[in-house]
Amino acid sequence: MTEILTDAFLPGLWAGYALAVPVGALAVLLVSVTARTSFRVGASAALGVATADGLYALAAVAGGAALTRAVAPVAGPLRSLAAVILLGMAIRTAVRALRHRGTQEGPARDVLGRPGRAYLAFLGLTLMNPWAVLYFSALVLAGGAGTPAAGAAGPAAFVAAVITASVSWQLFLAAGGAVLGRTLTGARGRVVTALLSAVVISVPAVGLLLRG
Repeated sequence: MTEILTDAFLPGLWAGYALAVPVGALAVLLVSVTARTSFRVGASAALGVATADGLYALAAVAGGAALTRAVAPVAGPLRSLAAVILLGMAIRTAVRALRHRGTQEGPARDVLGRPGRAYLAFLGLTLMNPWAVLYFSALVLAGGAGTPAAGAAGPAAFVAAVITASVSWQLFLAAGGAVLGRTLTGARGRVVTALLSAVVISVPAVGLLLRG
C-alpha cells in the first residue's frame, strides 16, 4: 500500500496539478461561465475537464504498459527523452505565459446554461487538446505511473490521483468564478499560475536527468 501511495498516487497528484494549474483560455471560460450562471453549472464544467484528463491518463497508462515492455532495452535513452519532453513543455508554458502577459485570452461565450451541456462542452473542448496525452505518455515512459510489482493497482492509483487533482483544481476555478469573478484569470494571475506549473512540470524532468 505504501509503495502504491509513493510510486503512483502521489506522482499522479503531482502530474494532475501540473497539467491543470495553468490558467489558460479554457480556465478563463470556466470561470466566466460560472460567474455568469451558477456554481452548479461551473462544477459540471469542471467535472467535464477532469473526466477528459482522466481518460487521457488512462489511455497513456494502458498504452504505456505495453510500450514499456517493448522498449525495455532502450529504457535509459527513453527516460532521457521523456525528461527532455517534460522540460520542453515547462519552458513552453513559461515562455508563452511571459509572452502573452498583459493580454486577455479566452472568449466567454454564453452557450452554456445547463449543467449537462456544460459538462459535455468542456469534456469535448478538453479532449480536443493533444497536450495532455503527450504529457501523460511522457510520464508513463519515465516510470511515473506505478511500479510493475504493484500490478494494475499502481496505474489505477495513478489515474485516480490525476482525476482527484484535476477535479479539485477545476472546482477551485469554478468557485473562483462564483466568488472572485475575473480575479484569477487576470493577466497577472495567468502568468503566476503558468510559471508555477512550469516549475512543477520541470521537477520530475530534472529528477529523471539526475537519475540517468
